[in-house]
Amino acid sequence: MISVKEAIIVEGKYDKIKLSGFLDSFIFVVDGFSVFNSKKDQQTIKTLAEKTGIVILTDSDSAGLKIRNFIKQLVPKEQVKHAYIPEIAGKERRKTVAGKEGLLGVEGITQEIITDALIKSGCTVCGESEKPKDKLTKTDFFQMGLSGGEKSAELRKALAVKLGLPSKLSANMLLEAVNRMSDRKTVESYLCEIKKNS
Repeated sequence: MISVKEAIIVEGKYDKIKLSGFLDSFIFVVDGFSVFNSKKDQQTIKTLAEKTGIVILTDSDSAGLKIRNFIKQLVPKEQVKHAYIPEIAGKERRKTVAGKEGLLGVEGITQEIITDALIKSGCTVCGESEKPKDKLTKTDFFQMGLSGGEKSAELRKALAVKLGLPSKLSANMLLEAVNRMSDRKTVESYLCEIKKNS
C-alpha cells in the first residue's frame, strides 16, 4: 500500500474502489456533476483542503476537466494539487460501451500510471514530497509560443499529448502540470521536435 497524506478527490465510486486497492489515503467521491449543486460536498472539500490538502484525480475527458476546474475554484491554490491521467482509448470492463469520448477513466487506468500521476502531482507519498525545481512561468509559456499566439492552442495540445496529459488543458493548467511533472529542458526538447514535424 502507498500512503498519501492529501485527501484524493475522485469522480465516482468505482474510482474509489480502484484506488482503495493500493492506496492508504482518504478518498472522497464527488459523484460527478452532483458536486456543482451539493453545498455539503463543497464544504467537505474545503475542510479537507484546509486540514490535509487535496489532490484532484479526475478522468481526462471534458467532463473530468469541468469537474476539476470547478473543484479547484473552491479552495486556495496552495491547498490543491492536480494528478493527471493520460488520454488512453478504451472502455472499462464493467461497461458495455465506451464513454462519449472513448477514453478510459480513472477506474480503467493501471495502478502504475495512477501512482506515477500522484507522485508527479507533488503530493506527499510515504511522507516525502518532490523537491522544488526551476519552474516555468507564464512569460516562458508566451515566449515558447504556448500562449498568446495564433497556433498556441495547437502547440499546447501537441505538448500535452507528448507529456501524457489530457489534450484539452488550458494554458494555465498545462503550465501547472508541466511544473509538477516535467522540467524546462524536456519541454524545450519536445517543442523543438513538435515544431520540426509540423
